[in-house]
Amino acid sequence: MTARTSLLARVPTPARLGYRFNIVGRIGLAMILFWAVIAIVGPIVAPYPPGEIVGWDYFTPMSAEYWFGLDYLGRDVFSRILMGARYTVGISLAAVFITVTAGVLLGMVAAVIGGWFDMVLSRLLDALNGIPSLLFGLVSVAALGSSIPILILTLAAIYIPGAYRYARALAVNVNTMDYVTVARARGETTFYLISREIFPNILGPVLADLGVRFIFIVLVLSGLSFLGLGVQPPNADWGGLVRENIEGMSFGAPAVIFPSIAIATLTISVNMFIDNLPTKIRDRSE
Repeated sequence: MTARTSLLARVPTPARLGYRFNIVGRIGLAMILFWAVIAIVGPIVAPYPPGEIVGWDYFTPMSAEYWFGLDYLGRDVFSRILMGARYTVGISLAAVFITVTAGVLLGMVAAVIGGWFDMVLSRLLDALNGIPSLLFGLVSVAALGSSIPILILTLAAIYIPGAYRYARALAVNVNTMDYVTVARARGETTFYLISREIFPNILGPVLADLGVRFIFIVLVLSGLSFLGLGVQPPNADWGGLVRENIEGMSFGAPAVIFPSIAIATLTISVNMFIDNLPTKIRDRSE
């Protein structure tokens, strides 16, 4: 090895990400993909129109004709769960995308710029983060309405402060690395530092954080719908399906149990996938 090669090998370089799947992570990923497909094609392949009354006997038990029974109005529960997947998964994905995008961008900018910008932005978002998430959602939706765009923006606003703090902490650590210092000494712009030096080195933890916040958003959305402030009738997400049929629990338990199982399988599978997807930072010189 020449002296020049030896010297270059010692220069700190940005990290890269490594992913490994085990059997539990694969099961979680398979369930996530299953619900993603259902959210896309579910209402199309549903055996009955989700909002149509198909039987006059409400809370009809499970049968070969009605796999999950009927709800409190005589609508097919299976068809409505397929429809609810589109609202639960779609709204949650849109909200978590806005949350992580805004939080990570603000966090990286604050870490690179620092100074008064970092201090003011951090204090503002810390104040917002001090409001309980469900209370903030209740007040916002009650004041602005419960349309789907309002739900998405409200859910995103609840978790942007947390995504910002997490991304900023990661970016501050990377910002002190030698290769960032060298890039700054070369006169690179803030955009270059963020896009080429910092973001690739925090991508793994950010993706894990995205999954965790997706779980939180699904649960908060289901909670809002259970309280009647989520997706409005005749449409419904899974939390709304539980609320609709909760009074008939003793007559038609499947109408409550199966939407609850859908919420549980989605959130648990995301958690399984995240917990069993080890992300380690490896040096590029390996």
